[in-house]
Amino acid sequence: MSKGIAIVAPALALAGCISVEAPDRPIEINLNVNIRQEVVVSLRDDVKNLDQQYPGVF
Repeated sequence: MSKGIAIVAPALALAGCISVEAPDRPIEINLNVNIRQEVVVSLRDDVKNLDQQYPGVF
């Protein structure tokens, strides 16, 4: 029983020290990686089409 109290008492004391607040700034998510991948795939397809239209250019 004393082991249970020794574990629960500090946990209850620490639980009162935690506060949850909303951030003062909006959360920023950077998606540049996905945009770059789409551009590379798009350019790759364009180059394939140009290579088919004008063989030997590249």
